Amino acid sequence: MTLSKRARITFLVMIILGFFSMTIFVERDLEGKVSAETDSYEDLKLFSEVLSSLQKNYVEPTKSKELIYGAVKGMLNTLDAHSAFMPPEVYKEMQVDTKGEFGGLGLQIGTKDNKLVVIAPIEGTPADTAGIKPGDVILKVDDQVLTKDTSLMDAVNKMRGEKGSKVMLTIQRDQVPNPMVFELVRDIIRIQSVKSKVLEPGIGYIRLTQFQEQTARDLSKSISKLRESNIHSLILDLRNNPGGLLTSAVEVTEQFLESGKLVVFIKGRDGKRDEYLASNSGALKDIPLIVLVNEGSASASEIVSGALQDWGRAVVVGTQTFGKGSVQTILPLSDGSALRLTTAKYYTPKGRSIQNTGIDPDIVVKPILPKEAKNAPILRERDLDRHLKNETRPDADKVEKPKNPSEDTTAMSEPPQDKEEDVQLQKAVELLKSWRIFKDLPPKLTAQQSAR
Repeated sequence: MTLSKRARITFLVMIILGFFSMTIFVERDLEGKVSAETDSYEDLKLFSEVLSSLQKNYVEPTKSKELIYGAVKGMLNTLDAHSAFMPPEVYKEMQVDTKGEFGGLGLQIGTKDNKLVVIAPIEGTPADTAGIKPGDVILKVDDQVLTKDTSLMDAVNKMRGEKGSKVMLTIQRDQVPNPMVFELVRDIIRIQSVKSKVLEPGIGYIRLTQFQEQTARDLSKSISKLRESNIHSLILDLRNNPGGLLTSAVEVTEQFLESGKLVVFIKGRDGKRDEYLASNSGALKDIPLIVLVNEGSASASEIVSGALQDWGRAVVVGTQTFGKGSVQTILPLSDGSALRLTTAKYYTPKGRSIQNTGIDPDIVVKPILPKEAKNAPILRERDLDRHLKNETRPDADKVEKPKNPSEDTTAMSEPPQDKEEDVQLQKAVELLKSWRIFKDLPPKLTAQQSAR
């Protein structure tokens, strides 16, 4: 990976959805510490007065650190949906998460209308096995009611825990009259980020579940195995992929692009542009490529699909993506806690901000859903409380579907009663077969057919 300008600080950029988020880990020296402006100290007098009054007059003894932590959480909760305060234990867990392994339930969550909402369960985790579904509202964790004042990080911390420990989730599901109670056993969530196989002779399939430290390396190994099987085309499945490391997203993308191609750039409040370029010429830079996405494809997934779409390298198929285009910077604090602060937005090579809009597929193919799931709410970035606006698209909050893509309507038929079909994957296979047929046609024959 190559940056347009080398930073003086070391950093690690993550883009993960829900209790993960797009984040730049920053290790700052003394020069980089956050300092308040002079007039800010005047405003702090009020805070000092309140803290002093609580300590002197509250009916029960108080602990200064708990009061200060509560105040800091309150400050961050007035900002956008992805900014938050992380106590030391939460910050440590987040650092562990970058390795692709953590103790918990395997839920991607967000907030909507001051409620904790499931975006998607991670495949193969306790939450997925128990039958928790996208759109479910989490009312309680054990006996603790989640109120509008419960932050996202607090809720996540309640659901995390040691392997083998039990937790009860009380959930409200759309069109189910009474709350549902799920007893789950926490497990070590190890996310196998790359899965691959040959679907049909010549057609390879790779599914990325998240973008972790080893994802690009594992992808390279999978590509090598698929090439040994003589594939001539590939499907890259990013559906329900909440994101991961930005470095990984760039390294994944560059395996399909030529060296030097722009993958993504970010801009902060000062307007400074930092570019991330493909540093290696891709092993699969020429073969036909289909990228599958849906409303659960977020952040890093949107960077990869957006870059390949902008360069005309792939046909994007599926439904509109989640639409998270903001960057969060992790600012470590002196006591081991940290701030997760939104500091920038990211843009595709053509300068598109996907904040609240997501990536519009080239070909829209809607999935066949079971009858009980057809009316389940779909959560996207623009539905989150306090989400950021899209400065290039003032109408982004009102966008309901892609503007001008080719739309496949065959997926809207009733599903067969015996099984659920993956019509999006089927369409991708059909497109690749057609692609190869038309590629092999003599130019004159193709021109004659087009003229008819």
